[in-house]
Amino acid sequence: MTNPYVGILVNDSLYAGIPLGNTQYEAIQFYDEAGKQYGVTPCYFRIQDVQIETMKVHAYVKDGLNFEQLWLDLPKVIHNRAVYLDQASYQKLEAWAQHGIILFNRWNRYSKLRIHDILLKNDSIRPHLPGTYPATMKNMKIMMSAYDSLIIKPTNSSIGRGVMKMDRLARSWQLIYPASMKLSNKIYRTVRFRQYFPLTLRHKIQSRTYMIQQRLPLATFEGRPFDLRISAQRGATGEWGITGIVAKVASRKLFLTNVAQGGEVRTLPDILTAEYPQLDLKHVLSQITDFSLLVARHLSTELPYLADVGLDVGITKDGFPLFIECNGKDQRYSFLEADLQDIWKATYYNPIAYAKFLLDRGAPAL
Repeated sequence: MTNPYVGILVNDSLYAGIPLGNTQYEAIQFYDEAGKQYGVTPCYFRIQDVQIETMKVHAYVKDGLNFEQLWLDLPKVIHNRAVYLDQASYQKLEAWAQHGIILFNRWNRYSKLRIHDILLKNDSIRPHLPGTYPATMKNMKIMMSAYDSLIIKPTNSSIGRGVMKMDRLARSWQLIYPASMKLSNKIYRTVRFRQYFPLTLRHKIQSRTYMIQQRLPLATFEGRPFDLRISAQRGATGEWGITGIVAKVASRKLFLTNVAQGGEVRTLPDILTAEYPQLDLKHVLSQITDFSLLVARHLSTELPYLADVGLDVGITKDGFPLFIECNGKDQRYSFLEADLQDIWKATYYNPIAYAKFLLDRGAPAL
């Protein structure tokens, strides 16, 4: 009997690189290794490769050292590693579900404001959340009266793109903002103002949806703030678990911790040993783990088919966890850059294990 197929839904650029062995930051060889362990065969395709009328898909499948394209029955279980933002794509994915296909992480780009509003409903999570409002002129003034430092970020961007910072000075405010929304942007500009908001700020928040947040009192490493990327995934039992934790330290030139924006990675034990020897490492890790599991479980009560997320969580100098944001498509390479290779590998194994769990169960574990 042949092993059942598990679908991996990918974007165009990754798909094009599969036969060339160039899959960017995605180490898809681990999906294939995990498939052998769990008795399934991963296959890779895009949304346009599916013929819903026949329930067939034209997909890449590993054959020895190479990949070949085959027409297959659309797999019963699919892991989404692509980002689709348009309504037409959403309707196609919904049509798959109507045909009985289990697609986990089906929608993986949620508004940051929506995530915040969902988490606010949980009394145990609320103390860990930053003060947050939609970015309007009125709300700006409210937040400026309450806090000395603010973060203004697009509600639907990722890896630090478009994030601005605003700080209270002695007699004015200072805004630091990126010259462009491009990931490759290396230019940040500074403007000071007193009574009237800068035109560039007005233009930005009127042209797209931003949110404004209290800048969290993050613990520091060598004088630079850091936060944690936490991989929370469902695995072989269907339950949520924490696959790994890696620290991201802001660059010396910028306030962002995102690796794509110049941040660097460290392990949390190394940071705590060097900077906070008074903290009990096991206790801090336990707090972070318990909090991250609480967040993942709570989000999955309102976001169906959630199974693989990257949480950004900060800590205070006392080790208290602070929620920053949830990434529906986790960028796993931070673990590789921190030389946490076993964890990096596990982030690929767990989705395959969860897919096998769903296949054996025959129904989605919501």
